[in-house]
Amino acid sequence: MEPTTTIHHHAPPSSFIRKYIFSTDHKIIGLQYYFLALVAAFIGMGLSLLMRIKLAWPTETWPTLAALFPEGFAGGQMKPEFYLAMLTMHGTIMVFFVLTTAPQGGFGNYFLPMQIGAADMAFPVLNMLSFWFTFVGFVVLMAAFFVTGGAPISGWTGYPPLSALGQIAGPGLGLGQDLWVISIAIFCVASLLGALNFISTMLNMRTKGLDLFKLPLTCWAWFTTAVLALLAFPVLLAGGVLLLLDRNAGSSFFLPEGLIVSGKVINRSGGSPILWQHLFWYFGHPEVYIAILPGMGATSQILATFARKPVYGYRAMVIAIFAIGLLGFFVWGHHMFVSGMSPFSGLAFSVITLTIGIPSAIKTFNWLGTLWGGRIRFTSAMLFSIGFVSLFVSGGVTGMVLGQSSLDLFYHDTYFVVGHFHMIMGVAAIFAMFAGTYYWFPKMFGRMMHEGLGRLHFWLSFIGVYAIFVPMHILGVMGHPRRYAQSTAYEFLGSALPLHEFITVAAIIMALGQFIFLFNLFWSMKKGAKAPDNPWEATTLEWATSSPPPFDNFGGRQLVVHHGPYEYSVPGAPKDYIMQTDPPLAVAKH
Repeated sequence: MEPTTTIHHHAPPSSFIRKYIFSTDHKIIGLQYYFLALVAAFIGMGLSLLMRIKLAWPTETWPTLAALFPEGFAGGQMKPEFYLAMLTMHGTIMVFFVLTTAPQGGFGNYFLPMQIGAADMAFPVLNMLSFWFTFVGFVVLMAAFFVTGGAPISGWTGYPPLSALGQIAGPGLGLGQDLWVISIAIFCVASLLGALNFISTMLNMRTKGLDLFKLPLTCWAWFTTAVLALLAFPVLLAGGVLLLLDRNAGSSFFLPEGLIVSGKVINRSGGSPILWQHLFWYFGHPEVYIAILPGMGATSQILATFARKPVYGYRAMVIAIFAIGLLGFFVWGHHMFVSGMSPFSGLAFSVITLTIGIPSAIKTFNWLGTLWGGRIRFTSAMLFSIGFVSLFVSGGVTGMVLGQSSLDLFYHDTYFVVGHFHMIMGVAAIFAMFAGTYYWFPKMFGRMMHEGLGRLHFWLSFIGVYAIFVPMHILGVMGHPRRYAQSTAYEFLGSALPLHEFITVAAIIMALGQFIFLFNLFWSMKKGAKAPDNPWEATTLEWATSSPPPFDNFGGRQLVVHHGPYEYSVPGAPKDYIMQTDPPLAVAKH
């Protein structure tokens, strides 16, 4: 399929506000998304450490924390309600404003136009609005910490009836819960605007010669992610509106008849909390792939670059990306095996869920095939990409366990699930973000990151992840329930305390490792060695311009593509890589 438009121009900014604040330049917007996600990630990490301290040392008093959070640490110990608020906000921040924002909004905005040879996204103003909707959504969510009653306690899934009842159901469920719903609704609107832009840009703005099967796998991943967002976020948006009506307009979409709260019968009838679960997980499972598909694309790109080999089975990888995205819409029911669904429905969802293992295995084997026999350069970006593959496999194996309804019935509300989804959805995607940062940093800022600090950051993160989340699987096998603030309340959990202490110490060490990354990031922006245009000897179009790129990306040039995206070590070629813009060569093809 040939592009219908090859290049897009709009005037460069003329003031600081238009250049850096309300910018329509996709590169600035990409950086705005990236740094918003960075702030959100450190807030989310801080909340998780507070939870870990409570779980590891439940009877200790913390005077300093009591001074910082007088309502949450009454008497020096964390109140269970405060723990649940931390849990809710940690999950919401990390899922929406980190895992969804950075891989697509950050890297996708910055590099999709460059990798297709365009000057900008298809709709620059819409792009700007998408970021600012996201920013406003984040501010509204953060405001929940400071309102009367505090942040919500209904979890990042916002399950009714708890989330639909209002303040009568407990602290945080008044204005704090309203702000949570409004924040998610705003985020949905932002994601829809962004998705339309990504789809239109990739289909219409590719440069001359860049047909669909010459696109880097990153572009395919961003495109598929945009399609998923376009189909999934409207459902969550509709669910959020209905939840807001239940909370404030007396409707009863999610509230059943005869509900008794605090000794009072709630005057509602006709609704069902299960309806919310259907709506939420119809969005929620594609969301897993919205978070991780861009990471798969970046990993494919980086493995090929530093193995000095073409991606093994390029077309199979494209098909696998689409297959994973498509199947992601048919498996939401596996999150509801314990909701009382028919065993036949459970069997159907189980079979489809396990089917996702096929395209996932294709991608994994192709990554291994790309590495096999390669002349590997162990840069920080390469290490984090290999770490991504490791975590994807480890988390995927436990996913096959949870995809079976008979096993999920036991594991569903245990730490086994926490360990599983953190490995495959959380830290695997974050490893890909780190890989992308180390890989594209020279292009974005014109300087190199410090490789020694990068490797130290990798090893602290890689060992830390396994030290944290493998023991969580053991906790799950023991039957340790998730979401519980007070594990000492149950005698059979007494033996789990040393594991909690081990996990928490590992989490603190790994968190310190993230400050090494933060230092490296900002230090390298100012003091890093000057980056050449193509420091990694890569092949795709973003490396065919200066570092950092000019306003219109390619200095007014219209690129012409003659090669595929991963032509490394081509027999007979004068060097071990052929850029997509290099003239046609009379060499053998792989």
